[in-house]
Amino acid sequence: MGRLVTFIYGVAVYVLFLVTFLYSIGFVGNVLVPKSIDSGVQGPIGVSFVVNLVLLSVFALQHSIMARPAFKRIWTKVIPKAGERSTYILMTCGTLILIFVFWQPLPATIWDVSNTVLGTALTALFWLGWLVVLASTFMIDHFDLFGLKQVYANLKNRQATQLGFIKIGLYRLVRHPIMTGFLIAFWAAPTMSVGHLLFALVTTAYIVIAVLRLEEKDLIAQIGDDYITYQGEVPAFIPKLRAVAVK
Repeated sequence: MGRLVTFIYGVAVYVLFLVTFLYSIGFVGNVLVPKSIDSGVQGPIGVSFVVNLVLLSVFALQHSIMARPAFKRIWTKVIPKAGERSTYILMTCGTLILIFVFWQPLPATIWDVSNTVLGTALTALFWLGWLVVLASTFMIDHFDLFGLKQVYANLKNRQATQLGFIKIGLYRLVRHPIMTGFLIAFWAAPTMSVGHLLFALVTTAYIVIAVLRLEEKDLIAQIGDDYITYQGEVPAFIPKLRAVAVK
């Protein structure tokens, strides 16, 4: 019964993730959602900046602290190990929902190239960024990343198998294509407001610091010399421009 409950929990969290992911696209892109990054009535500018920075900080702290191996070792003494990843995803969705609900719009325009060729190109890049995010999860192990693999293995009373360190698809071009996709999606805005710019700047800073200072340290500890070699061969976020020989 406990394994079945954990499995149902994991599936429910995965469904919540899908809904949250889709809402994130609408939130950042100002499309098809009741409340987006630029919708609503602007309040006092100083208060809005502080509220938004607090919301982004809550997300950053949750996302970073709960991902650390030391925290996981403590956390899995409280919850079933099979449900650890699902709980991480649940908490991440929770912090994102806080952003969706309480984000304070700062709609003053930095640039607006909508209804131009450049605006169309930026819109295409926006959607490409989200596609890169989703596709990159399947290039490693999508269902492990979002906890389904663990709860299913637990339901069958066996250990979830790990793929180990692999370089495939976009991971041959950059070490963190999921983050590259987010960066593209956050910055490819035909209309850039002050609020959107604040969001893009803070999330970019967080991605760079969290990945290069925290996540990669954990990956080196886990994988060892193979990952250090990988760091030397493949850039973190931006693919290398390869020289083309002119014949």
